[in-house]
Amino acid sequence: MVLSVVLFLLCAAAIYLSCEYFVNGVEWVGRRLGIGATATGTVLAAFGTALPESAVTFVAVVFGHDSAQKEIGVGAAVGGPLVLSTISYAVVGVVLWSCHRKLERANTELRLDNQRLSSDQGWFLLIFVVALALGLMSFPSKRWLGIVLFGAYALYVWREVTTGHGKEHDDEQLEPLKFKSKDPNPSLAWACFQTLTALLVIAIASRTFVGQLENIGTYLGISPQLVALILSPVATELPETLNALIWVRQGRERLALANISGAMMIQATVPAGLGVLFTTWRFGPPLIVAACTTTGAVTLLWLMFRRGRVNGASLIPLGLLYVLFALVVAFYPASQ
Repeated sequence: MVLSVVLFLLCAAAIYLSCEYFVNGVEWVGRRLGIGATATGTVLAAFGTALPESAVTFVAVVFGHDSAQKEIGVGAAVGGPLVLSTISYAVVGVVLWSCHRKLERANTELRLDNQRLSSDQGWFLLIFVVALALGLMSFPSKRWLGIVLFGAYALYVWREVTTGHGKEHDDEQLEPLKFKSKDPNPSLAWACFQTLTALLVIAIASRTFVGQLENIGTYLGISPQLVALILSPVATELPETLNALIWVRQGRERLALANISGAMMIQATVPAGLGVLFTTWRFGPPLIVAACTTTGAVTLLWLMFRRGRVNGASLIPLGLLYVLFALVVAFYPASQ
């Protein structure tokens, strides 16, 4: 138990430090490729941080030897967006609320394109509701609709990249690349090397982090199903949450929320598409509760961004939705 706790804390520290290098590197990659700041967050950063858990889902649903292993993949596909739409957004609100004076701001209002964020939430809702509906029904050739989900993500990436070009980076002074701190104009190769190195460390530390969390859960008598559905998604989405924390502390909430919304879109399409293709993709009550909570949280986000002038304090209550979900699932009889 003591060893698990020590490894748990060491991995958390390693993930945070690696995220510092990752966000610094991916910003320079976006600058060198001429990609706008928002697209850098929604596509490059989101793809990188979502890759490890997507790979875990792929292995679970494609190569799983039994239904239990496949269910883990399905749970990850549903649990990821839930954590991102509740805990990650709440963290953004807390950090912005606590740091707004340090950032020399009079209030906690988010400085970003509210209409674009509203559009992102709308895209996610449309796709996620389709994935939820597929989890409630069975019919011939259902599995091939997984390919449609992949196509939806490809369309989203095309939209982000083609509308993300321009001068978004020109008004921002980037910190020096950490691997080449004395070079004011590092090459794309060095930026990619730093980003990929940080991503590798994040992937290894995240897997170890999840493993130690499961060990601690077992020691405390928490059932494996509850660990997989409630605790593991929090751990696997830790890189996205920490990226957001780092960017908000720098006053770059545009990149933070772009990273979160982009990761949510990946989770709603790629892992979900794999689940539809390679499993029965049928939701039991706990997964239905998780999916409905996610839908409710994103609907609230869509309404807030559509209204405009969102502040950090309005995002904090979203974290309570995850607490409510955890309590419902924890006391659900089938989870015991």
